[in-house]
Amino acid sequence: MKKIILLIFVIGTCLISNAGTVDTVAIFSNSMHKSIKCVVIKPSNYARGKARFPVVYYLHGYGGSYSNCITRIPQLTSYADLYQLIIVCPDGAIGSWYFDSPTDTAYRYETHISTEIVGYIDSHFKTVADPQHRAICGLSMGGHGAMFLALRHPAIFGAAAAMSGGMDLTDSKTQFEIALRIGDTTTNAKYWHDWSIINLIELYPNTPVKILFDCGNHDIFIESNRRLHQKMLALKIPHDYIERFGVHGWDYWRNSIPYQLLFFRNFFNNFK
Repeated sequence: MKKIILLIFVIGTCLISNAGTVDTVAIFSNSMHKSIKCVVIKPSNYARGKARFPVVYYLHGYGGSYSNCITRIPQLTSYADLYQLIIVCPDGAIGSWYFDSPTDTAYRYETHISTEIVGYIDSHFKTVADPQHRAICGLSMGGHGAMFLALRHPAIFGAAAAMSGGMDLTDSKTQFEIALRIGDTTTNAKYWHDWSIINLIELYPNTPVKILFDCGNHDIFIESNRRLHQKMLALKIPHDYIERFGVHGWDYWRNSIPYQLLFFRNFFNNFK
């Protein structure tokens, strides 16, 4: 019995010692004229030596915030250590959809994420500051945001992944504050069409971005994910698509994130 207790203690100590560290920083947004908080998770060996680390940006979903990543998926500290990378969790407000809103100048989250936050992280942390060592992922609203930002900014993000992403905005015309961000479906029909990933992908048939997306088979966005997969096959755009049992919720996303981080780690390993 004493040996078993000792073994449990040793295993627990190892798990704790191999967890990353969590910082919360406030990054001033020149585009929105305010400071916005952001979580930064570093591997446990970050402070030792001069090694620089690749970075994964993780975008929360509708109704969430920068703190969702660590409160809902505390295992991220262990994943940062396991995969030897920095994980950055920006704040995208309750329903920004990570656009630069054409109707509300208080929402400039495309600029904030792709320029302001990336610039701050690269200047304040030991990163490998190139797209071959920078990736972006997200869930739900953040899944759409990750794909949207990576496709439009391939010189910033070399890889992108989405969990349960809302790939067709027109599926949610009266939900999730999308109309508040891009206007009504008549006057601003072009945004509804052009900014939906299902259509945006047509503009980037030769995208260099490495893409992974997955969705639960009972998810509210499963049909748009299936249609995106089929369109990308037709356009011959390389990608990984995974569909497995699950709904639109945290149990599915907790299961998904380690696979996405492994996908990114394998991507980074190509550029050592």
